[in-house]
Amino acid sequence: MTEQAPCDLPIILLAAGQSRRMRGADKLLEEVDGMPLLRRQANMACEVTAGPVLVALPPAPHPRYQCLDALGVNRIPVANASEGMNASLRAAFAALPPKAPAAMLLLADLPELTAQDLRTVLQAVDLTSETLIWRGVTEGGEPGHPIVFAAELFSAFAALTGDSGGRSIVESAGDRMTLVPLPGNHARCDLDTPEAWAAWLAARPA
Repeated sequence: MTEQAPCDLPIILLAAGQSRRMRGADKLLEEVDGMPLLRRQANMACEVTAGPVLVALPPAPHPRYQCLDALGVNRIPVANASEGMNASLRAAFAALPPKAPAAMLLLADLPELTAQDLRTVLQAVDLTSETLIWRGVTEGGEPGHPIVFAAELFSAFAALTGDSGGRSIVESAGDRMTLVPLPGNHARCDLDTPEAWAAWLAARPA
């Protein structure tokens, strides 16, 4: 595997989901830290890597495009986004630079993740080792995001269908995976309903 500083790795941000459980609202446009969540996550990705940031999005026109204005990200329209997460994974991994030795995958709907969390996972990456996956986990050890995949696994994403989220690829790595602890529930806190958002926002420090 070609060596490359982790701070140069591409980051894929998945943001093509339909927010079905939000009953008409868009969870990626909910305000977090003074801006739409999607913009916050894209800003965060741009902050921690000198490599490209690829954002998988629903087909245009869509309000999510506007909240990325003036950011240096590559917008990847996913024509069949309604199929499920694997359509986004196929499109995004196909758009990676051909010589990227690894790439970070980040869900756009995890509002507790911080730039430091992304750096913590990136700093665990050792491209000279036998490890294929570096994955963020909660304080209690539950697997979540972000996940860094070595280039050896990229081709497997082209065959994914449905909405499994690449679970089979993670499982195929077996013991060649390093788990990276992150604070609290940062790696897994997703908010899919208006009630969950209201409760989370009410509990946040002022």
